[in-house]
Amino acid sequence: MCGINGIYSYGAMAAPVDEDELLRTRDSMTARGPDGCGHWLTNDRRVGFAHRRLAIIDLTEGGAQPMHSASGRFVITFNGEIYNFATLRTELEGKGHAFASDSDTEVLLQLYEAMGPAMVTRLVGMFAFAIWDRREEVLFLARDPYGIKPLYYADDGGTFRFASQVKSLIAGGGVAADPDPAALVGFHLLGSVPEPLTIARAVKALPAGSWLTVKHGGASEPTPYHSIAAVFAEGENAYTQQQSPRDRRQAYQEALLDSVRRHLVADVPVGAFLSSGIDSSALVGLMRDAGQSEIETVTLSFAEYQGTPADEAPLAEQVARTYGTRHTTRVVTKAEFEADLPAIIAAMDQPSIDGINTWFVSKAARERGLKVAISGVGGDELMGGYPSFRDVPRWVRYFSAPAAIPFLGSTIRRGMMAVGPERFGISPKAAGLIEFGGKVPGAWFVRRGLRMPWDLPELLDPDIVTEGLDRLRLFERLREVLDPRPASTFSQIAVLESAMYMRNQLLRDTDWAGMAHSLEIRTPLADSQLLASAAALGPPPAGEMPKAELAFAPSTPLPDAVISRSKTGFAVPVGSWIRNAGDGAKALPMAGMRDWARHVQGAWTRGLETSQVRTR
Repeated sequence: MCGINGIYSYGAMAAPVDEDELLRTRDSMTARGPDGCGHWLTNDRRVGFAHRRLAIIDLTEGGAQPMHSASGRFVITFNGEIYNFATLRTELEGKGHAFASDSDTEVLLQLYEAMGPAMVTRLVGMFAFAIWDRREEVLFLARDPYGIKPLYYADDGGTFRFASQVKSLIAGGGVAADPDPAALVGFHLLGSVPEPLTIARAVKALPAGSWLTVKHGGASEPTPYHSIAAVFAEGENAYTQQQSPRDRRQAYQEALLDSVRRHLVADVPVGAFLSSGIDSSALVGLMRDAGQSEIETVTLSFAEYQGTPADEAPLAEQVARTYGTRHTTRVVTKAEFEADLPAIIAAMDQPSIDGINTWFVSKAARERGLKVAISGVGGDELMGGYPSFRDVPRWVRYFSAPAAIPFLGSTIRRGMMAVGPERFGISPKAAGLIEFGGKVPGAWFVRRGLRMPWDLPELLDPDIVTEGLDRLRLFERLREVLDPRPASTFSQIAVLESAMYMRNQLLRDTDWAGMAHSLEIRTPLADSQLLASAAALGPPPAGEMPKAELAFAPSTPLPDAVISRSKTGFAVPVGSWIRNAGDGAKALPMAGMRDWARHVQGAWTRGLETSQVRTR
């Protein structure tokens, strides 16, 4: 796990690579890689790579980067982990390739030399990397299927820059910080910025599951090689209902255990975040089943939650005793939150309404000496754990008929908003259901969204709202995410939750909050091989408890109290802290989320402007 960046001056009139900019960009990511750093430039200074290292696999200097192939033709800078690198290495050795290190980085180099861009389809892991081909003078960039590892780029028509963080590209001094209206609108609608947009107009995200090349003529369009929607659609074609519930559960158990085994590959200890929920608890049990004898687990506790159902600590401690882990309950106070808030905003690479929990649990894990921790992110998206899996199908049934009548929904919505739904005790989102609830993408947006489009003029300049909505193309974007569209409503919701909410918010927050503490966070439930296995097994049987496949996967059963516990999420009392009101008994309420969103945007923007002034 690392921080990577580079510059390619591909245009005939472009200035050579500015080594100082390359290093400024790199060193703004020091927390991502405190174990070492390096950089490299071509003799003509048209290409430069840089790297910050967090050593997880092959702790020796043999794993240092940027790394050169034995032939000298290829150079790589790589962020992430390739879990099947040992298998790939054995295959390559069988074809005559020789290796000088024990790192997965060298396997990437040799695999690219053997297969070219097609090599990405062989990779299992989380990754973002760039490879320079000296002979062909081609830059190749790729990102993992789920988008666990970030990769951003800016192209001004002559110089191509890339990095692991948006803020780092700007900190280099060669990329403008001007905000993108579409990103601002997306953030206030969804609570995060949907890729490939970023908060900076000049910067784009390389989409998850895609690669691109840069040659003398410029950058290609990203080429997708993986689609969550396609995996679900293909899984539905393979799915057979003749399989017994027992066989289905056993197949799921094997797939889950295989994923956990993959995610334990490391040359340092691997710990785990432990809440009182099914996801993290089952993963700890599966870590034990996979053969890990010593497990360090960490749970957060808040004074505001003690004695309430939101308190994770008592049940988490019971799970820790069940699986014999070395457990730490880390208490976080309002005073610590206030003290850490400037650092949280500074580390937040793009505005987000979430990530505070991951910041503090990562901080606690690093205090315990961990460099790697397992997280339960991905279980709800894969196995139908969110309320959206229940609410969206019902809403579509109720509102599909009105939605079929042109302009009826928007007319009713405008009437409701003119009167004010709050006067009748109706949620303002009810107007959104009338207009959007007749189809899965619209109903999902209403369920997941932070605000509705007509709320935006209260927050942003009208010109920003108009341009932002036009360029965001929200519902077209949601339809694109669902292409090719799976047949079942369950699969469609799973795709939207995975490719929109999890990718743009949970995984992005996992990256910046973990990396701020030099902690690699691994997500066995967001794994491309597990996804394919789960999609082929079909949706959960009707009437089955959500995430039963995960709950009953460990050989040592979870405590009954964990299985029967109502879902609360890994909550943090930011709502009460920000508003200085409320009893703290609930996870961040909608009003608190909106207050937090305003605070984040303002603080983040001011911090970015200050950072850009300092680097220029």
